[in-house]
Amino acid sequence: MLKVQTTNLGNVAVFCVQGRIVRGETEALRKAVLAQLNVNAVVLDLARVRTIDAGGVGLLLELRQHTESRGVEFRLKNVTKLVRQVLEITRLDEVFRIRTAVAAITRRPAVFATSACA
Repeated sequence: MLKVQTTNLGNVAVFCVQGRIVRGETEALRKAVLAQLNVNAVVLDLARVRTIDAGGVGLLLELRQHTESRGVEFRLKNVTKLVRQVLEITRLDEVFRIRTAVAAITRRPAVFATSACA
């Protein structure tokens, strides 16, 4: 089961995602991201994602398109080795902005001395 915890840090929404981003288990993530209306950036922290399938990749593309069409940055953070391999095989590692930290987005590095995901 996919779990999503949302933390708003100023105008940045950080989503701590845990579990599997797979077809049939993505609705919680979709709803959480689409509910963010007044942010300048959306960051998905994938440190606790065990696996992703084609449905999950499709969701990431959908969320990226939705947010960027509204002028909101969409980034991935702490991408696990398995997820990174899937993105590389599909060449989507060139499509997504992948970061190890979100300090550059917020311009408040002290806020990110520790992870937003507990």
